[in-house]
Order: sequence, then C-alpha cells, then structure tokens
Amino acid sequence: MKTKEQIASQEVQSDSIKISGAEAVIRCLLAEGVDLIYGYPGGAIMPVYDELYKFQDKLNHILTRHEQGATHAAQGYARTSGKVGVAIATSGPGATNLVTGIADAQIDSTPMVCITGQVGSNLLGSDAFQETDIIGISTPVTKWNYQITKASEIPEIFAKAFYIARSGRPGPVLIDITKDAQFDTFDFTYKKCKGVRSYKPVSPLDTHAVTQAAELINQAKKPFIVWGQGVILGSAEEEFKAFVEKSGIPAAWTILGLSALPTAHPLNVGMVGMHGNYGPNLLTNECDLLIAVGMRFDDRVTGNLETYAKQAKIIHFEIDPAEINKNVSVDVPVLGDCKESLQALIPLVQKKSHDQWLGRFDELMKVEVTEVIDKDLRPEKEGLTMGEVIVSINKHTKGDAVLVTDVGQHQMVACRYTEFARSRSNVTSGGLGTMGFALPAALGAKMGTPEREVVAVIGDGGYQMTIQELGTIFQTQAAVKIVVLNNEFLGMVRQWQQLFFDKRYASTEMVNPDFVAIAKGYYLDAQKVDKRENLDAAVAEMIASDKPYFLEVCVEKEDNVFPMIPTGASVSDIRLK
Repeated sequence: MKTKEQIASQEVQSDSIKISGAEAVIRCLLAEGVDLIYGYPGGAIMPVYDELYKFQDKLNHILTRHEQGATHAAQGYARTSGKVGVAIATSGPGATNLVTGIADAQIDSTPMVCITGQVGSNLLGSDAFQETDIIGISTPVTKWNYQITKASEIPEIFAKAFYIARSGRPGPVLIDITKDAQFDTFDFTYKKCKGVRSYKPVSPLDTHAVTQAAELINQAKKPFIVWGQGVILGSAEEEFKAFVEKSGIPAAWTILGLSALPTAHPLNVGMVGMHGNYGPNLLTNECDLLIAVGMRFDDRVTGNLETYAKQAKIIHFEIDPAEINKNVSVDVPVLGDCKESLQALIPLVQKKSHDQWLGRFDELMKVEVTEVIDKDLRPEKEGLTMGEVIVSINKHTKGDAVLVTDVGQHQMVACRYTEFARSRSNVTSGGLGTMGFALPAALGAKMGTPEREVVAVIGDGGYQMTIQELGTIFQTQAAVKIVVLNNEFLGMVRQWQQLFFDKRYASTEMVNPDFVAIAKGYYLDAQKVDKRENLDAAVAEMIASDKPYFLEVCVEKEDNVFPMIPTGASVSDIRLK
C-alpha cells in the first residue's frame, strides 16, 4: 500500500491499456518527451526494436556504428539540448560497449538513460549466449541502475530513471530488461516521478551560509572566481554574469564551464588547470578569497593540493554534498542549486571594482601573449599551428558555433582559443578524458541544436577510435563540420615523452591512412590543407556548406601546448615553455 506522500509525489496518467513490456518501453519514452534515441539492435533487445518500427513516426532511432558511439551521441545531444540523452543496446557485448560512454557521462554530470536487453530471466546466471552482469559492471559508473524481470515494473522504473538522471547533479542511469519481460503483457499506466524516498537531489538553501559568503566577498581585497559546468547545468548563466559584474571579481573557467560567460567579457580572465592561462593559475596562489561556483576541484585544476590556494579563504557553491571538502577544505560551503544560491547572494554583495587586482591578470596575460599565444596564433615558422586553424574557424563562425573536441593537444588549443558568445557551446570529455568522444558527440550535438553550426575539432589519434561514425553522419546527413588536426602523433603523450622521458617516443608516432579518401568513401565532401595560404579558403568553404564536411589540416608534428603544469606540481609552477 502506498503512502500519501508517494501518491502525492507522482503524476498519474489514467486509462490503463493492456500491452507488452516492449511497447511499454516505447510509451514510457514518449511520456518523458523523448523523440530521439541512439542505439544498435541485437537479439536480447529485439522485441523493443520491433515496437520501435511501429512508432517510428513519433520516435526517431539513430543507428550508430558502435554502441560506444550511441552513448557519446546521446551525451552530445544532452549537452546542447539540455534534455536527457537516450542510448539502447542489446545484452553482452552490446551492453559492455556502452560502459565507456556511461563512465564519461557520470564524471561529467551528463543526464542519460541507457536501456539494455538481457537474456530471459530463467537463464540469468547460467552463462547463456550474450549474457553478462551489466548491473554489476555498471554500478560504479551510474547514478542508478536496475534490472527489470517483470513487465509490470517497466513504468515505475522508467519514471524513476528519468527523474534521477535529470535531477540534482545529473548523471547516467541504466535499465536492464530481460527478454521475457519485453514479451509479457500487463495493464499499462504511466506515473511521472516527482520524488524518490531517501533521494534528495537538491539540498535546501542555507541562507546563513549565503550571508557568510557575502561577508567574505565584501571584505576581500583580491577575490577570484573559478566556475565550472554547474553554472550551465543549473541554467544559472544570467545569475552568474550578474554576480560577476556586480562584485567586479575576475573569473576563470574550468574546461566544462567554458561558454557560460562570453569569451569577450572583460572579467573573463581565461582558463585554470594544467594547460590553462598563465595568470589565473599563478594568481590562484595569490588571491585572498577563492570562490568556486559549480566545479569540483579536479586534480587537473588544483595541481598539488598541498600548495593549492593555502593563503585564501574558500567559498564553494555546489549541488553535490559529496564534492564539499572532498579534495579541498573550504571555509563556507553553500550547498544547493547554484541558480537559487546566486539569486540569494546577489542582493547581499556590494557593487565593487577590483581594478588593481584585475590589472595583475592583464599583466600576466601580456607575458603569455609574448611567450605563447603569439607563437600559436601568429607563427613565423613554415608549419601550420593548431591555433591558426581555430582562429580561422572563429572568423567564419563569428563565435556562435558549438565546438566539440576530442582529447589531447587539439582539445586544449581549441578550448583556449575558440571564441564563445553563448552558453552550451563547448562539448568535450572532461573528467574521463575519452579519446573517440568527439565524432559521435558532434552528431548528437548537431541533433540537439540543429539550427547552430557544429564544428568538431579532433586529433588524428582519437578520430580513428570512432571513425566508423562517419557512416552514421552520412546516413543522417547531419551537417557536422569535422576538422582533423593531423600531426601524425599521439600529440599529448608525445609532448610528455619529449619533456619528461628524453624524447623516447614509444608507440606514439602514427602512420595514418588517407583521411580524405575515407571521408569520400562515406560520400562526404572533403579536402586536405597543408599550406597556410590555403587554410582560410578551405575553412570558409566548409562553414558555408549546408552538408556534412570533412577537413584535414596537416599541422606541425612536434608542437607543444603551453602553458603547462606538470602532474603533481603546484599551480605556481606553471611553465611557459
């Protein structure tokens, strides 16, 4: 018997109908507003696919070329649309191929629901064909998972899954459904979940903590803001901008926070972290107040924790209680949704400017321009740089494109130099650092925001991990613009080998295929650039196209990405060369 609270927590759709579990899956998805899913069929999920065939006018299924591609596409879709991404696969290898994308979504807080087929419940534990314990495998990398063995469980579990995936700190959920549960029939009704007992997605706002935070902010002489993806996930961009402008505090971004504040904003001082800007990293250890908004103090941001911001008071605005004091001890934790927290904070903050302190960031940026940026963006050498390509893309997209990057040197360069005018414009693999992410994620990103230009910037290594998704792009004709920066190396690993392993380039040099021929094999428009004088025209042609387009740019083989903080070093030890 349900309690009054349980009943009150759910929205009921009346009029039950007798249907199969497989049809119930489709109807649950439709009830949650899903109209697009990515997947790959197989034996254990075939009943659901049979129902998909009947509902193809309402639910668009995109056949990726690999299950990992389905998860990354669902991630890209979720990141640009703000909706829950959905991926579906069969049992065994189909299910295990989802795991990398699920783990990526977990650490990067991407809302996703993954559906897997499973052998019949009578075969569970028997090592049947294509049986694997996907619940056990996925438990460490999901926000929640559940195995359905009875058709009647489907509505409640799906409602709960979508609620958990999108609420609080978002994340991936996996539902495993036995084949007999897909075939069985039951009386279907759908109740949209509004709450789960013992799960509190957002802590109530502590107004006392907000007051304490405001007092520290108003007293600070050298305050510094670092923001992360929580600002975007909380749709708090306007509140954050208002807070930054009223307080007059310099603000820097983590890689996933990028685009929440326009690149050109005068108080946007750049990127923190291993390959972030010189000033924000160096001055982390000079500020008297560090205000972290929607970020989790990842090791790539903090460097050596023993020396990280030890001189500063620290305020942490965070939705996930598990992140408070996990890596960095803070003076004032402000738990809750950052939109609500910032709304409460802004009236308490005094309007100020910190011109002298901001000037320190400007001074250090001039040093970085001389030592690093000019060489990246305005090189005098013969070989093309990655930075030049990004400058050309900026020119032809006018800062309005969605940038999707893979992992490696190109990722750091693209994030450092791409100009963003609006939020939800940067899609990349942050915490897991998943090579192969970009190509399928770009497909999903384009489908999540079809009216915007989507440019995928990928290295020659990561590109070949999921290159088969060119087939999906061709089949869907999603107008993704693909730029491969080809240095014939696993560039980031090679950089480390050069700097710390005496140039022993062990297994990092790439002998690459004809990328243009491969793209043309998938019937995509494609060209290759290896000379500076041809770059701008090629990028202009690519952006002007209304179809998918592939551009290979041959860049300097042994360029390095600076600034750089070596692993385990203090942010104060940032290197410019």
